[in-house]
Amino acid sequence: MGSVGGAGDDRKLQAQSRRLPDFLQSVNLKYVKLGYHYLITHLITLLLIPLIVVILLEAARTDPDEMRQLWLHLQYNLVSVLAFSGILVFACTVYIMTRPRAVYLIDFACYRPEPHLKAPFSAFMEHSRLCGQFNDSALDFQRKILERSGLGEETYFPEALHQLPPNPSMAAARAEAEQVMFGALDSLFRSTGINPKDIGILVVNCSLFNPTPSLSAMIVNKYKLRGNITSFNLGGMGCSAGVIAIDLARDLLQVHGSSYAVVVSTENITQNWYFGNRKSMLIPNCLFRVGCAAVLLSNRRSDRRRAKYRLIHVVRTHRGADDNAFRCVYQEQDDEGKVGVSLSKDLMAIAGGALKTNITTLGPLVLPISEQLLFFATLVAKKIFNAKVKPYIPDFKLAFDHFCIHAGGRAVIDELEKNLQLSPVHVEASRMTLHRFGNTSSSSIWYELAYIEAKGRMRRGHRIWQIAFGSGFKCNSAVWEALSNVKAASHSPWADCINLYPVQVVDGHTA
Repeated sequence: MGSVGGAGDDRKLQAQSRRLPDFLQSVNLKYVKLGYHYLITHLITLLLIPLIVVILLEAARTDPDEMRQLWLHLQYNLVSVLAFSGILVFACTVYIMTRPRAVYLIDFACYRPEPHLKAPFSAFMEHSRLCGQFNDSALDFQRKILERSGLGEETYFPEALHQLPPNPSMAAARAEAEQVMFGALDSLFRSTGINPKDIGILVVNCSLFNPTPSLSAMIVNKYKLRGNITSFNLGGMGCSAGVIAIDLARDLLQVHGSSYAVVVSTENITQNWYFGNRKSMLIPNCLFRVGCAAVLLSNRRSDRRRAKYRLIHVVRTHRGADDNAFRCVYQEQDDEGKVGVSLSKDLMAIAGGALKTNITTLGPLVLPISEQLLFFATLVAKKIFNAKVKPYIPDFKLAFDHFCIHAGGRAVIDELEKNLQLSPVHVEASRMTLHRFGNTSSSSIWYELAYIEAKGRMRRGHRIWQIAFGSGFKCNSAVWEALSNVKAASHSPWADCINLYPVQVVDGHTA
C-alpha cells in the first residue's frame, strides 16, 4: 500500500509540475500595474518608433535623382516656400508671446522660534490652570485633546502666552508678527543674496490678525522696499491661504515681467487664544502653534539654473456656497462673550467633500493617461452597464513623488492617508511637522517641504503635491517640479534635529 500511495503521489506531483503557475499568487500585481502604466504612458513613442524606422528606410532607398528633382521643385516654388515660412514664424511668435511665463521657486525659509518659547504638555496644562480662565471640565478636555493630537513636546507659543497672566495685547501681537515674519525673511534674504529693493511683488497672508497698517506694510517699512511695489495682505482665509497667496503671486508674475515676488505665510496666536470653556472652541488652543514661512518666486529665465522648483499647477476649491461648509470653521463669541474659533463636528466630512472636488479637477492635469483610462472605464461600467464594480480610486502615487498635506491635526493626515491609499512614508513629512512644530496654519506645508529636503529625498524631476484646507470652506492644491537634486539647507528649521526623525507616533503619543 505504501508503494502504491507513493506512486500516486509521484503522478500528482508530475501533473502539477506540468501545469502553468498561479500568476495571481506568484506575481505581484503592483508590478503588473506599473507595467501597464508604462505601456500606456509611452504608447505614442512606441508607435512612432516603427514609423520613423520605415521613413528612414524609404529615404535610404530613394534614388538620388529623385531627391534632386524634389529640391529643384522647391526652388521654383519660392512663393510657396516663403508663405509657409512666414506662417511658421508668425505661429511661433504668437506661441512665444501668449504662453504663460514660468514661475520658479528660488528658495524658501521657515521661522524657527527661540528655545525658551517651547511649550511642553506639562507647561501647557499648568499654565492653563494657573491663568484661572478654565473650569475643570475644560482643562480635562484640553488634556485629552493634547494626548491624542500628534503634537510633540517641543512646539512653540508666543512670548505673550508664556506670561502669567497672559498678555494678549495689540503690542504683543505686533511683536509676535514682527518676530516671525522678519525672522523668516532675514533667513530668506541671507540664503538667496537678494536685495530687498529688487522685490517687485509682496503677498502676505495671516487669517486672524490684520492690524492697521497692514502686515505687508510692516514688511515694506522694515526692509525699505521700493515705492512702486505691488503688495497685498490676505486675511480671514484660513490655513489654505498659503496656496492662495502663491496663486496670486503667480498671476501677478504673468503681468509683471522680469520680477521677483515674495510670499509670506503666517498666523498670529497672541490675540487668538480662547479663554472660555466651550469645547468646540478649545480645540484650536491645543493644536495651533507659532510658525511662518517666506518664499521667493521669480519669472526670470536666468533664475531657472539656481531655482529649486517650478510651479506646475494651482487648483483651488471653494465650498462657501454651502451653509454647513461655510460655518464649519467659524470665529464667534461664546455665551460669555469670549471670542474664539469654533470647529464643527462635521469638519472631516466637509473636508472630504472639498478634497473630492479638488482632486476631480486636479486629476486630469497630473495623472498619467493609464490612470485616467482605468477611472473612465470603471465609470462607464458603473453608469452605462450598471456593473457592480467599486469606484476606481486613482493612484496619485503615480503622479507625485512627495506629499505635503497640511498638518491640521492627526485626523486630517489619517483620513488623507487612508482615502488616497498612501504609505506611511508619504505622510511622514506631515506627521513629523505636526509633532515638531504643531499646526502652524498656512505655513505648515513649507515646514513639510523643508523636512523632505532635510532628509535628502528630493531629486530632479520629482513632483510635489502641497494640499491645504481652510475656513470658508476651501481645499487648495499646488504642484511643483524639482529642477535639481535639492540638498538640505543650512537655514532649515530641521537642521539640528532631522537625525532624530521620524519618531513613532501611536494614537497621538510619541512611542
